[in-house]
This record gives sequence, structure tokens and C-alpha cells, in this order.
Amino acid sequence: MRFSLGTPPVETLAIADTGSDLTWIQCKPCIQCFKQKAPVFDPNRSSTYKPVSCTSNACSSCDSSNNCNYVVVYGDRSYSRGDIAKETLTLGSTVIHNVTIGCGHSNQGTFGGGTSGIIGLGGGKVSLIKQIGSSIQGKFSYCLVPYLNETQKPSKMNFGDNALVLGVGVVTTPIVSSTPDTFYFLTLEGMTIGNQRLNFYGLSSSYSSDSKLVQEGNIIIDSGTTLTFLPTEFYNQVITAVKRQVKSIQVSDPQGLLNLCYLPTGNVEVPEITVHFKGADVKLKSVNTFVKTSETSLCLAFAPASNLAIYGNLAQMNFLIGYDLEKKTVSFKPTNCSKK
Repeated sequence: MRFSLGTPPVETLAIADTGSDLTWIQCKPCIQCFKQKAPVFDPNRSSTYKPVSCTSNACSSCDSSNNCNYVVVYGDRSYSRGDIAKETLTLGSTVIHNVTIGCGHSNQGTFGGGTSGIIGLGGGKVSLIKQIGSSIQGKFSYCLVPYLNETQKPSKMNFGDNALVLGVGVVTTPIVSSTPDTFYFLTLEGMTIGNQRLNFYGLSSSYSSDSKLVQEGNIIIDSGTTLTFLPTEFYNQVITAVKRQVKSIQVSDPQGLLNLCYLPTGNVEVPEITVHFKGADVKLKSVNTFVKTSETSLCLAFAPASNLAIYGNLAQMNFLIGYDLEKKTVSFKPTNCSKK
């Protein structure tokens, strides 16, 4: 996601993450930083950068020098550590003053050279969405461009009235209120692999095919997680169904991350997978369900989860996805995001 920070505004790119709250970018001085393409943000060159004091409500941690600071650690153990500040943020033609951000001086992990940090779009109090919520009527949308897109265009975000997802092919599912409030919980009712329907009830054993009860809010939608994570028992059912329908040669993932891979010779015919959210059937393409991890391996982009089911960003690519936090809904529309 492209945006500008500071005065004068400095343009940068960050990962739009619906699974976390704090917006942060790498800042000078960089004690330990990952490589990025854009210049590292220098708070000393911005006239609107204001460190947050330790007595502020926005501060939850202070160091020995009386600086308000933060540490965020993500699911893959990537992390950022730095100072909390208020700064001016520019999104397109909209200028937003006094946004709480993190100025990261020590940042490591799987962030990639194209990005400078994270835009926190979760539901918690320091998320960008909560900070600007009233001005955008709780509405935002994004359209994620596939990783291997030749145009190398950044993914687009819209806010407020520009974020409405309308027209042919739109399906909508409710957001379920749950904890922690950072996450957007949806209800997954099952998946269809080719022509085989697999029902999903939830993470708890009290929800099962015996009880016919579906656990509300049994999966989160997270644009900052790559893979889709499913509870082990349901994941194994998906694996079995895919194996039954793909006739290509099975191979191992050279990176050792994914469990079901095929030799990508000729045209590997993969089954169409439809995700059944409550009230919304989302038909995925192969770009959403399989990922090439090497020249010799094409792998199913799902993984087993022990505690939290996650609908990751590969499954969201080439969909216009709109959140309406006043109506408590998420909408999906198949879209060529490279042309948005």
C-alpha cells in the first residue's frame, strides 16, 4: 500500500495488515533494519513528527530515557521495536493529522525489500481504521495484486465512499464480534474441492457433524498472513480431496514449508476450490490455491493450524474486498487487481 508520511510528505510502501493494529515504518537511526528500496524515514526532517510522552493515553510502555516505545512480534517471529509518535499521514488526496504510529529502529523478519513497514488495519484502538474511523464511516477496501504480476503494481486501498464493493458477482458475509478485537472474525461453513463438499464446524469439539452446529467466528481474515491455515483435522480432509483429483506427480517442497506439492510440468490441472463463508460462496482460482515454491514444485497454499484458523492473502488476491465496520460485513468481488 502506497502512502506518504510527515511534512514535507515522504512517499513509502507498507504491507496492509488486517491482522494487526499498529502502523509503523523503519526510521533513522536504524540500529537493525531490513533492506528497503525507499529511503529510510528521518523523523528529524519532518516538522509534524511529535514523540508521544510517557503520560499519554497512547503510551503503554516507557524506556529508561522516558521515551514511549513499542515492541510488536508477528506470527512468523518477524518483529519491530521503536518509539511511539504522532505524525501526519497522507492517503491519496486525504491528509490525516496526529496519527499514532511506530517509528521502528530495530526491525527484522519477512518484510521484503519493497516495503518500509506495516499499515495496521485491525480492529484495535491504535489501528489506522479506528483512528480515522469516523471520517471514513468505518469503510475500507483493498485489491491485492498477485505476487508474480509482471506490472509490479502496488495493491490499491480505498476508504469511505470510495470503498464500496458493488455490482455483479459481489458476495457478503457477516463479521462476528469476538476477542481479541484486533481480528476480523468470519464464519467458515466449509469448502468444495472440485465437486466434493467438505463441511467445517469449528475449532471446538462441541461443534461437529454430530451436533450440526457451526461455530460462529471460527476463522479470521488476515491480509498480512500469506497462507490459509486450517485446523489439522479439516486440513487433512482438504489434502485428501485435492490428492484424489490431481493426477500429476507428487514432489516435496524444497523449502519444507508446504505438505502437498506437484511437479509443475505441462498443465497441472488443479481443482476449483470454493470457500463457503456464511452467506457468501467465494470461488477461488489457481492463483489463490497453489503457489510455485521452486522451478520443480507447485504447492497447495494451505497449512495446518493448531489454534487459530486464518484466511490468508494468497486466497484474497484478485478480489476486491470491502469491510463495512458499521454494518459489520466483509464483501468479496472477483477483480483483476492489476488493472484497478
